[in-house]
Amino acid sequence: MIRRSKDKESIRKPAPFNGIGEITVRSLLNGPDEMENKGRVFGHTTVYPGSKIGLHTHEGDAETYYILSGHGKYNDNGTIVDVQPGDVYYCGDGECHSIEAIDEPIEMIALILYT
Repeated sequence: MIRRSKDKESIRKPAPFNGIGEITVRSLLNGPDEMENKGRVFGHTTVYPGSKIGLHTHEGDAETYYILSGHGKYNDNGTIVDVQPGDVYYCGDGECHSIEAIDEPIEMIALILYT
């Protein structure tokens, strides 16, 4: 399969999980069918300044964030750390996390795989 940049779906929407502000999600692969039922999300996400993906728990899956650009705060099961480009954050099955952009957008790749 090949997906050209022009063919990627891009949606700007309210930040999920009772978050704040807005995010944009660009689907790199479109759900379980394109991920051989091993995962549900492979996307390029932008969290805008002043926006936050709300704290949420993963059940039956795990999520990885790879930070491409921007700075902010990441909540790893209650531990808050600074976000910077090149960081990788992993939230396992049964764990919780959130991410917040403070003064600049955070661009990241998000991957959710079933456990």
